[in-house]
Amino acid sequence: MPGSAAITVILACTAIFLGWGLLRPVARTIAALILIVTVLALVFDPTVLGSAMQSMAGIVGLILSVMVLSGVLGTSKDLEVISRSLFRGQSSSRYMGLSFGTGILAIPLNFGSVGLVASMIGTRVQRSGDDAASRNAARAVIRGFGASPMGSPLSVAVVMTVTLLPGLASWSLLAWSIPFAATYLMLGVWFREKETSGIDSTEMIESGSEEAAEALGSWARFIGLALFVSLEAFALNTWADLRYSQAVTISCLTVAALCLLVRRVSTGTARLPTLSNVVNELAIMGGASFLGGALAVTALNSLGDDFALSAGAYSLAAFCIPWVFYLGGMMAVNPIVTATVIGGVMGPIWPQASLVALGLGMVTGWGITIAGTPYSANALLLERFTGYRARIAAYGWNLKYSFLFLGLSGGLCAALVLAASLLGQTS
Repeated sequence: MPGSAAITVILACTAIFLGWGLLRPVARTIAALILIVTVLALVFDPTVLGSAMQSMAGIVGLILSVMVLSGVLGTSKDLEVISRSLFRGQSSSRYMGLSFGTGILAIPLNFGSVGLVASMIGTRVQRSGDDAASRNAARAVIRGFGASPMGSPLSVAVVMTVTLLPGLASWSLLAWSIPFAATYLMLGVWFREKETSGIDSTEMIESGSEEAAEALGSWARFIGLALFVSLEAFALNTWADLRYSQAVTISCLTVAALCLLVRRVSTGTARLPTLSNVVNELAIMGGASFLGGALAVTALNSLGDDFALSAGAYSLAAFCIPWVFYLGGMMAVNPIVTATVIGGVMGPIWPQASLVALGLGMVTGWGITIAGTPYSANALLLERFTGYRARIAAYGWNLKYSFLFLGLSGGLCAALVLAASLLGQTS
């Protein structure tokens, strides 16, 4: 609809400033920057404002729908059974269960998965003190959530990347990013502390020991729900010809409505989730998208319409993209800003044949950054629930691990560009 982006942004900004008292310091800073950029754009270049509004409008609906779905599923009885089941078994199997489990929970719950599992780690630390088992559990959680932007079809990273790169199909991106995310999680078992006891015969948290069949049923229902949301998004994107961000938004809202309807029929009551604190997500994620859109069009205007890289430079650029995300994260730059600028500037000039390399570098760089830098929401949530400092988790536990996968990601992306170039020359 004409003017829909402007209306969406105006409504979102109204909600943000009406909820000023609820905003965290970083959210207030971004909200203030929105005002400053808006004034400067109106004075010097209104086209910048148009691009920024389009960028923010594309993510506002996604933020709200994901938060609604997370709020609805967050009250599910299955989650308590699932979260406790993750803390059982030998040290290596427990680590793998926590990392993969957090990644799966993050598909529909977003960073609510970190809050769910980290709260149980915090309870264990309070009862038994700090030890290697608790620190390994924290490593698993933060890495599990880091894999979500890479491999989750509902993640903001994947949705934004596909939206910013219109020629890139979501299935072709996920065909590369899901195996990379799985490798990221599996190799983590060799990057953890050695625990004094090889077996944790008692659960890390006393839970009354639910039956294995009950845990299996809870996992099956939850995974089935996540698959349903993902498949609905793919169907809407493929057959209804909706943009991927729109498809994910509608699928999340549809499943949330169905869950509430089932609860209403089965229990007689179904409460809507509270979104009182969503202004922080709107300000941080929506505002970061607004600023990234403004920076992208400013950069494009400065470079000129005929700007292009040399043939070999695309491979070097592909190698550097994950590192740019990580360096930005070390300076507290939200990955949404980095993704919007890289996608907005590089997308139009990138060779179509190797577009998947650009998309892969963006989502893997995003995931490694939120797992390996101390300013991401999951690192701050982990610190709040467990007491483990975000800087220690990011640099003390994950620095070598992050560098390893930044190198692997950059090398894979560069190789894809080279392969596409060679195939183009031979054909």
